Amino acid sequence: MQDSNDYLTDTIGFGYTKRRVLNHKILDGSLTFRDGFREMLASIHAPFDECIEILLKNIKLDPGFRVAYNYCTANNIPVIVVSSGMKPIIHALLLNLVGEDAAKNIEIISNEVEIKEDKTWDIVYIDESDFGHDKSRAIKPYSQKRNAANPVTQKALSEQVLFYCGDGVSDLSAARETDLLFAKRGMDLVTYCEAQNVPYKNFDDWSDILQGIKDVIEGGKNVKDLIENKGL
Repeated sequence: MQDSNDYLTDTIGFGYTKRRVLNHKILDGSLTFRDGFREMLASIHAPFDECIEILLKNIKLDPGFRVAYNYCTANNIPVIVVSSGMKPIIHALLLNLVGEDAAKNIEIISNEVEIKEDKTWDIVYIDESDFGHDKSRAIKPYSQKRNAANPVTQKALSEQVLFYCGDGVSDLSAARETDLLFAKRGMDLVTYCEAQNVPYKNFDDWSDILQGIKDVIEGGKNVKDLIENKGL
């Protein structure tokens, strides 16, 4: 789905132009994501419940997500939302867009929010990193579990593949921690991957992601065959 925080910043915060200035600073390393994101959110003065209502009316499900989700569920592939946003917003959007059953089945790893008595609110970051939510930390437990030395399950675990899809500056910390990174064409994550030689595969919508997953799961392709820039 469209980034909910970007939408709020662009429409009821300080706007697209200033947000893009901060994004470029994050990309060139002159500003941490943690500080830049907090500045973006600080420009939004609407009460938190009003923010959720605005998002529910305007954020749409990405094309192809439902089909991809159903495929993953049928093939016992967990779908996990790793987000630099806030859990109440993400949960509300999932309920609205995919329904209660799917929303219950999708794990959310994200920041929280503190709502004060005067109805002002602030993000509560999940960790102390420069990202506020270092997404690589959310991915590592899965890779560590897969790589754990267990004589009974080692073979099955070693065959598991970690897929990650993203598009923006909040995904920079996760870029190197997955087996196959899907980066949205023309977006900041692609810019970062090209500059830092991080291997990735372009996607335009979820049908591209689903095809990539199928190529690995059903087609027997190695993830290296799907990477469009060879990276390091």
